[in-house]
Amino acid sequence: MLLLGIILLVVGFVTGISILWTIGIILAVIGAALWIMGSLGHAVAGRRHYW
Repeated sequence: MLLLGIILLVVGFVTGISILWTIGIILAVIGAALWIMGSLGHAVAGRRHYW
């Protein structure tokens, strides 16, 4: 999810499409939060590790 968010950020920035930029930011933040929670040892969505 984090990687998809970063890709959408780049595509949205290059093409100038603001909805891709917004969705990319949202996905990047959610992906980063899930990655941090998973690396701290918290179970995320029933999984011990999230990647």
